[in-house]
Amino acid sequence: MDTQKKIKIGIVGGAGYTAGELLRIVMGHPMVKVDFVYSTSSAGKPLHSIHYDLLGVTDMCFTDEINPTVDVLFMCTAHGDTGNFLKEHPVCEHTRIIDLSNEFRLKADSRFMGRKFVYGLPEVNRAKIVGAHDIANPGCFATAIQLALAPLASAGLLKSDIHVNAITGSTGAGVKPAATTHFSWREGNLSHYKAFTHQHLGEIGETLSRLNGGLEHEIYFLPIRGNHTRGIYATAYTDYDGTIEEAYALYEDFYRTAAFTHISHAKDVHLKMAVNTNKCVIGLLKHGNKLLITSVIDNLVKGASGQAVQNMNIMFGLPEDMGLNLKATAF
Repeated sequence: MDTQKKIKIGIVGGAGYTAGELLRIVMGHPMVKVDFVYSTSSAGKPLHSIHYDLLGVTDMCFTDEINPTVDVLFMCTAHGDTGNFLKEHPVCEHTRIIDLSNEFRLKADSRFMGRKFVYGLPEVNRAKIVGAHDIANPGCFATAIQLALAPLASAGLLKSDIHVNAITGSTGAGVKPAATTHFSWREGNLSHYKAFTHQHLGEIGETLSRLNGGLEHEIYFLPIRGNHTRGIYATAYTDYDGTIEEAYALYEDFYRTAAFTHISHAKDVHLKMAVNTNKCVIGLLKHGNKLLITSVIDNLVKGASGQAVQNMNIMFGLPEDMGLNLKATAF
């Protein structure tokens, strides 16, 4: 690609949390030009009327029309809506699509209207992303959990059941209000939901099975609604016969070239190490024959919009971290 020519992008579903976070990132990306932000509910209104952090950054307005010739179309649509939108609003063949919904993540769903969507987890699938035309961006829980377990899977060490507990912020439920996202319900409260049946288990299972050479044991996943706005704190444990030193060596070797996944030797890994960044921070603890892996990400950045930009950078041959050098909010 001509590195002097900016990538012209469009965003669909522009009034949601993932679109707002995407705009925060790409407005500071030196190789991106935002061509349009589509939202029927907010058409004609300034972006900063919804995304308040953009006040003073841009006077651009939402639109209810798309430009089908953009270089990249980011789909920040509700789950299940991307396909219908693309049928009703066809785009040019050269336009690349990065879909942040769950529509094309599974292998069985990856082909659509002549397009082949590549699963966009760079730490595992980078070689395919390099040559991809269209990307299915991973889910937020799926990102944290896969990054926690991928090194073990790649070594064929997932030989027993895996237990995962992960707590997410309220932004993970989307911008539309619901009973369990209302402040008075969420504040000072915790609850689990979709216990052992969460929709991200499909993509998690496909990745880990491929890396591990099959997966004969169960992944028991307990998602929890947290009383914070953003960030996923995931813990996973499974049988592991090696030493903690061997575990650190395995993880550090697996992620030695990863731009954003880091192994911490700190006693405690916590959310504020990753919130507001595209990082995944991983901690390890050995207890008896169990290895406990802690994985923390920002659900809106590494779990959604930041990873989408990371995938775009890889597809266009740009530095993987371009536009993504974001500092954590440590206090």
